[in-house]
Amino acid sequence: MIPIRNRKKTLQVTVDEMRSFAYTYVEKYAPSKQQLKTYLLKKYMKLSASDKRKKDVNKLIDIVLSDLEKNKFINDQFFSESKAKSMVQRGNSLNKIRNYLMGKGINQEFIKETVNKIRDDNSDQDFFSAIKICKKKRIGPARAEDNRTLFYKKDISLLARNGFDFETSKKVMDIEKDEFLKIINLL
Repeated sequence: MIPIRNRKKTLQVTVDEMRSFAYTYVEKYAPSKQQLKTYLLKKYMKLSASDKRKKDVNKLIDIVLSDLEKNKFINDQFFSESKAKSMVQRGNSLNKIRNYLMGKGINQEFIKETVNKIRDDNSDQDFFSAIKICKKKRIGPARAEDNRTLFYKKDISLLARNGFDFETSKKVMDIEKDEFLKIINLL
């Protein structure tokens, strides 16, 4: 029978192991700092025996994260701007973008900066995003004229679920078909 060695990992081995996990995850997903921290915590708690306390593991993860930030592998400001840009192109509202970034653990300063930058680029971004949603989902002004009144409440609620306020939704729903087609051609 082969004896089982009870060897404990040194601090350096543990940090190197975490750094390796982090590099692999960053290479594959380009996460925010909070996402990476959650991943490393789950990964390490699953791999190692429960002999380490959670506080010690958190300290080690913070060391790895600060190292990755210093080397610019993770950057929450860049993450915030790039995700917001792609979400604007897909037609998401500013509220939906803000809530998504909050869910990813992005700092409030970066979120506010990103949303203000979007507003500066286009003062009525929500209106144009709602137009994109109408085109994609074929609702509101994209519907046939005889069906618009029948589905008015349903279409307004769909816009509300996508994060648009009532004024913006009403403004989009009241657009004539010709004007809608002109705006779509400009987008």
